[in-house]
Amino acid sequence: MNDIKTYIDKSILCWLATSSSENIPNVSPKEIFAHYRENNIIIANIASPQSVKNIKENHNVCVSFIDVLVQKGYQIKGKAEIVSKNDTEYVTMETILLKMTKGKFPFSNIIKISIDNVKKIIAPKYILYPETTEEDQIESAKKAYGLQ
Repeated sequence: MNDIKTYIDKSILCWLATSSSENIPNVSPKEIFAHYRENNIIIANIASPQSVKNIKENHNVCVSFIDVLVQKGYQIKGKAEIVSKNDTEYVTMETILLKMTKGKFPFSNIIKISIDNVKKIIAPKYILYPETTEEDQIESAKKAYGLQ
């Protein structure tokens, strides 16, 4: 779990995939998210009405995040629930997320994901060219993103 927490901390965005009761998929970026306790990820619901609607209809979700320079991260599948202000855990979760938002992004509830399945994400270059180091990949990504 420490490696997952490390990549969550290094990732700027995560992508939350949900599906409606009619199996219509929805993927949306989330900026405020954190590892929570042993087996959970929490996401501030800042502006995600479709994600919330889908979770209420179908709690199966997938969230992925990567360090864009190293190009490694995780895909996590699990069950999501909407945690509202009257839930007992809300204040604890809110405290974690408010540290990240510094109060600049209001949110009315929190998406809590219980982790069922974890899969590493790794750029194909590491597999196709096993001699690739993280430093090589960072340099390559910086060039690709115009950061040099």
